[in-house]
Amino acid sequence: MTLLVPFDGSELSEAALERATDFSEFTGEDVLALTVVPDQPEYALSRNWVDAEEPFDPDAVAERFRERVADIAPEAKFRYEVPEDVSSMASITTDVTRTIRAIAHEVDASVVFIGSENAGRVSSPVSSVGAPVSEDPGYDVYIIRHA
Repeated sequence: MTLLVPFDGSELSEAALERATDFSEFTGEDVLALTVVPDQPEYALSRNWVDAEEPFDPDAVAERFRERVADIAPEAKFRYEVPEDVSSMASITTDVTRTIRAIAHEVDASVVFIGSENAGRVSSPVSSVGAPVSEDPGYDVYIIRHA
């Protein structure tokens, strides 16, 4: 079994990685930090993953996240995915969410550690992957709301 941490470089995702690492000491499970990098320069720019004058390269973005994960949790494994564009009607957030959920099932995640200020609230913002990922009954969810 695996402890999965969707990791986007935010303070809350960093806190989620730290909590998952602590949790793994008690369970003996592996920690997998998952970064989903949509092939959309505007998305990366809006998340401050790249500067306006910097060319967008998903591999370079992922490498920065890999290094950050290694700094926070050296024992954690790292994986990054570029989500498939399954539907022109789906938002980028939907594509990211679908990818996280698919990987959670693929790696047989026992717990997904989500860093989100909004996950689990009655009204969910459109840009949050926390609520849709937390709705899947295939794994437990640990929501980190404070860094």
